[in-house]
Amino acid sequence: MPKDNSIKSILIIGSGPIIIGQACEFDYAGSQAALSLKDEGIKVSIINSNPATIMTDKVIADHVYLLPLEPESIEKVLQEQQIDAVLPTMGGQTALNLCIACAERGIWEKYNTKIVGVDLAAIEKTENREAFRQLMVDIGVGVAKSKIANSFLEGKEAAQEIGFPLVIRPSYTLGGKGAGFVHKKEDFDQALSRGLQASPTHEVLVEQAVLGWKEYELELLRDGNDNVIIICSIENFDPMGIHTGDSITVAPAMTLSDRCYQEMRNQAIKMMRAIGNFAGGCNVQFSVNPANEEIIAIEINPRVSRSSALASKATGYPIAKIAAKLAIGYNLDEIENQITKTTSAYFEPTLDYVIVKIPRWNFDKFKGANRQLGLQMKSVGEVMGIGRSFIEALQKACQSLEIGRAGLGADGRQSRNLEEIMHSLENPSWDRLFHIYDALSLGVPIESVRKATKIDRWFLNQIMEVVTLENELRRYSLNNIPQDFLYTLKQKGFSDQQIAYILTNTTEEQVYQRRKELGIRRVYKMVDTCAAEFPAKTPYYYSTYEGENESVVSDKKKIIVLGSGPNRIGQGIEFDYSCVHGLLAAKESGFEAIMINCNPETVSTDFNMADKLYFEPVFWEHVREIIDLEQPYGVIVQLGGQTALKMAEKMHEHGIRIIGTSFPDMDIAEDRGRFSDLLKELEIPYPKYGVAESAEEALEVAHQVGYPVLVRPSYVLGGQGMSIVINDEELEKAVVSLLKNLPGNRVLIDHFLDRAGEAESDSICDGEDVHIIGLMEHIEPAGVHSGDSYSVLPPFDLKEEVIKKMEEYTEKIAKALNVSGLLNIQFAIKNDNVYVIEANPRASRTVPFIAKAYDVPYINIAAKVMLGVNKLKDFTIERKLWGYAIKEPVFSFDKFPEVEKQLGPEMKSTGEAIRFIPNLQDPYFRHLYKEKSMYLSK
Repeated sequence: MPKDNSIKSILIIGSGPIIIGQACEFDYAGSQAALSLKDEGIKVSIINSNPATIMTDKVIADHVYLLPLEPESIEKVLQEQQIDAVLPTMGGQTALNLCIACAERGIWEKYNTKIVGVDLAAIEKTENREAFRQLMVDIGVGVAKSKIANSFLEGKEAAQEIGFPLVIRPSYTLGGKGAGFVHKKEDFDQALSRGLQASPTHEVLVEQAVLGWKEYELELLRDGNDNVIIICSIENFDPMGIHTGDSITVAPAMTLSDRCYQEMRNQAIKMMRAIGNFAGGCNVQFSVNPANEEIIAIEINPRVSRSSALASKATGYPIAKIAAKLAIGYNLDEIENQITKTTSAYFEPTLDYVIVKIPRWNFDKFKGANRQLGLQMKSVGEVMGIGRSFIEALQKACQSLEIGRAGLGADGRQSRNLEEIMHSLENPSWDRLFHIYDALSLGVPIESVRKATKIDRWFLNQIMEVVTLENELRRYSLNNIPQDFLYTLKQKGFSDQQIAYILTNTTEEQVYQRRKELGIRRVYKMVDTCAAEFPAKTPYYYSTYEGENESVVSDKKKIIVLGSGPNRIGQGIEFDYSCVHGLLAAKESGFEAIMINCNPETVSTDFNMADKLYFEPVFWEHVREIIDLEQPYGVIVQLGGQTALKMAEKMHEHGIRIIGTSFPDMDIAEDRGRFSDLLKELEIPYPKYGVAESAEEALEVAHQVGYPVLVRPSYVLGGQGMSIVINDEELEKAVVSLLKNLPGNRVLIDHFLDRAGEAESDSICDGEDVHIIGLMEHIEPAGVHSGDSYSVLPPFDLKEEVIKKMEEYTEKIAKALNVSGLLNIQFAIKNDNVYVIEANPRASRTVPFIAKAYDVPYINIAAKVMLGVNKLKDFTIERKLWGYAIKEPVFSFDKFPEVEKQLGPEMKSTGEAIRFIPNLQDPYFRHLYKEKSMYLSK
């Protein structure tokens, strides 16, 4: 069936601000769907309250509504636009819940808008735990023994009937909210209360716990003719008991027998058909008993999920893009395969490589948090490694995590405390993978590790191979290592840094040079979805060590954009937004735009966003070899946050051109001590400060500058490691802790301007002119990290002379740092005196917010300035903000109920929303301002 020509316009509902459990994978899906529908000549409107994402950018949709995700906002859009259909499957649980709420109010019916891509009855069947269980029983699909409970008494009766251990799963929640295991009768009452409260319908499923069983996911697509294909099988490295968002996952599935896999496929297709007659995507989760391969269904999600983004990047099959076309009536065999351009989308991808996803946590931001992983998701991002073998992909994923690891082991970060290691194996947290390696390297038998972790022995054997190879490597020195053995190590994902560490008295650079001498270089293979059965047209690559290099280097002038790696608190989706605009600006300026990134959730790693995508760790060794191969005109590091900036020094040392502000100038701003010296030269006020390398020196400095003081490491992002202290004892503790975690770093001690206001400026400089793109005033006082503050654009109660000082200091600093591109400056304001706290010559988290508020493509302008193709005077900039815009931080404290929610200099928010108000008399603003006044008067 061809597309439904009655659909001329579609509304896509977004997922709102980033929270734990619902991250930027939905913005990726929404962006893909919007572009796919625009290709069909359909007018696309998007509603989403998240300003930091490319999804809410005019390059994605015809109309963007930055409004709160509530029925009143939907009605406003429907009044303004003639919307024929709504697609709610691209915005996670938030979008589905909003779609249901609008249906219950009769809004879709009132405006003659049909729902496409999902059947509301299907949502009810999948979200209502009892309805889902009963449906599975009816169609002959196995489920765990369970009972529904709507009251405390019903829950107690269910537990008595099923027996312990149990799982409590609330209905209609996301990210496992309120779910948990109950091992003992004594813990049941509290867990049941928590589950009933978490469910919006006050309903829980009390279920038999299948702890230690294996967990799998299948990604399905179905068209209007009831054709169903399986896009990808995903196996959880971790057994049942850990939320799939917190599990290491592998694609394709590694340890499934063919019989079990075929049965799982049949059951998944049966389940999808049973929940409703809709065309679109679906994610099905299963559990398998390792003893006899008994299969039970865990859940089915009739929408794009977190795993859909992973499956899309793993296979190269753009699930959201195809699902959007299915939603408007196309069948699978009528849609072109985006990779080969010669076959249809009615095919199942074949992988001749392995992908490994590892989640990224930020427990360091939540002091005292319960770090044990369970049914409630706690990770804030993820990375994906692609390799020819599981172990190569696993090592590449470890290198991508941004936690200072050079691979799985052999990097000086190993634990030798057997008691701690064994406890970690039985009580999984973020570092269990590394502790498995530690246990095996200490000689703990594989069977003992398997019993403690319930992880399939095949995976443990793979990790044991890493340990065996390391032990063999210790027999050699760099000069006598056999070529074929070094080649094997590289095929198994070992970084030069790991090899240098094992060989001792050897540097990473020496290993690299030795490899070059022996002719051991990376080659790049194409992600083609069909194991090279058909020629691929999509330039999407990963590296490995084999014969043929499939990445053909063009003779065009190239720009490489370095991505921001995994999302984490302090470095989120706003940097991916910036990278995407960097790619678009490079392409518009006539360059070949090349992307390097390892985050499967993001738009920057969509295979059609750059001219060439290298899905590789943003890790020096990998980046360097891509640069060696491509020989770009230059590399943009300014848009990818701290991940990319950390590469700048190495690039500078190796003579690689950095596009935009130079490394020496960026380094002055990053090194807080040198930056304060610059401010002194420029006669710009700043808080008194001193630098210390020991607790004794810190005490001396603190006495000179006066308490309270702000203690911080020299190079930070997201306020990591910062604290405000008021006496010698607190100072000593803070400094000792910092120096322990950051050996060799210097600690800055600034006088803290208590009860000062805080503001910031973002600007673009082209070397001659400075354009201030936005001045924001924070609702919270100084001392609360800017990422956790409500920010108002333009300022709401700063005097004219204060604003002029901020503008004057911005211009002075931009020129003194020779800024080419973006600059963010933070100010403290006390008694109408303006002090500069810090300056960041790079993309900041606030630029997307300002760009959306003023409706100006600021990153695109900045990128063209950095590339040297335009000066600021070439642009006509017209701002469109009528009133005020407020940046609202969003937190995920509900995941860590045991943690202190007090805000301070270290950032804790996971995302943000934007809200527009017409004037300062708006009730919303008056409420915020009153809260601030109360805070200041304490």
